[in-house]
Amino acid sequence: KYLFTCLPDSFEARESCRLALSRCSCKDPQDIGIKLIIQYQTVRYDLLPLSSISRSRLNAVKRKVLVLDLDETLIHSHHDGVLRPSVRPGTPPDFILKVVIDKHPVRFFVHKRPHVDFFLEVVSQWYELVVFTASMEIYGSAVADRLDNNRSILKRRYYRQHCTLDLGSYIKDLSVVHSDLSSIVILDNSPGAYRGHPDNAIPIKSWFSDPSDTALLNLLPMLDALRFTADVRSVLSRNLHQHRLW
Repeated sequence: KYLFTCLPDSFEARESCRLALSRCSCKDPQDIGIKLIIQYQTVRYDLLPLSSISRSRLNAVKRKVLVLDLDETLIHSHHDGVLRPSVRPGTPPDFILKVVIDKHPVRFFVHKRPHVDFFLEVVSQWYELVVFTASMEIYGSAVADRLDNNRSILKRRYYRQHCTLDLGSYIKDLSVVHSDLSSIVILDNSPGAYRGHPDNAIPIKSWFSDPSDTALLNLLPMLDALRFTADVRSVLSRNLHQHRLW
């Protein structure tokens, strides 16, 4: 079930709301008390208490690990000198990072994927969260710090030096993170990054700038259910065809 909270005064927000209304089955919005001037309503996943049966089932299986990629999965960024950034000109970043790379100061303009803060808040209650990015540590660590926002939910982190370079691509070996592959899930927009562990992966479409994106919210019901399984691969291996779509 989804709950709604109003967040007004945003062009992207109003457009997203109009899109949602266009999908509504009601012919006349007035019938359900919606005014012509509509405030943006952001989607929330309704967290319900577990039944005694569900609690018993959850206690019978191991707590799972959710490995999270950063760029184009949770955030998108561009740095000084990029001639054609993929975000719409004039769109303010959520935050700016200043890092030194090869003795040169570089500014990264970072945009957070819609609903990422809420997503992290929810899944941190279900999983042990681990960041695994192919980016350099000086950048990836700074992004993870901002996403964590002093909540201590992104304490374990792996970077480019923990990846395996193969034919110019960085491969993420999940056994570095957790020896029991039955209890680990990776969320990554790049199938090549987890090609050694496709049965542990949840594909997600690359995100650059779409303010109406709900991909993270859409994954919550599955992630909620997946934590009850004895072996995540028994479910995720049935979804391999989805990896080719991204």
